Amino acid sequence: MPAVNQELERLALRHGIRAGLRENVGQAAARLGTTPRMLRYAEQLGLVAPARSGGNYRVYGERDLLAAAYAGALAAAYEVTPAALRFALCALNEPEVAARLRALARLGGHGGQPARSAALDFETSKARRLLRLAG
Repeated sequence: MPAVNQELERLALRHGIRAGLRENVGQAAARLGTTPRMLRYAEQLGLVAPARSGGNYRVYGERDLLAAAYAGALAAAYEVTPAALRFALCALNEPEVAARLRALARLGGHGGQPARSAALDFETSKARRLLRLAG
């Protein structure tokens, strides 16, 4: 876990994320180098959960900014979509989903290690094209 903590610290430094920071969706998107639309999508997927102001505007604090930055870093590192990250979180939190995925890996002859598939590569490529169009 120390490596993960170091990675989070580096992300915080890179993006200027600090304690007490509170930003609206536009400011947060600019800080992270993304778009408000992508931050709202990350919220819809449950990757971030910004608080709401009295006027029902999203307010991104330190934890939300770091979660969004880390989700982006993971998606880039593993070449997956934000939706794939959401599914991975589901697999971590739902024992039945994890068990079914292990069964699929065994059936596919991967001994618990699913191989990267052409379908996943296609979906990743498609998502990246959509992100470029949205940006």
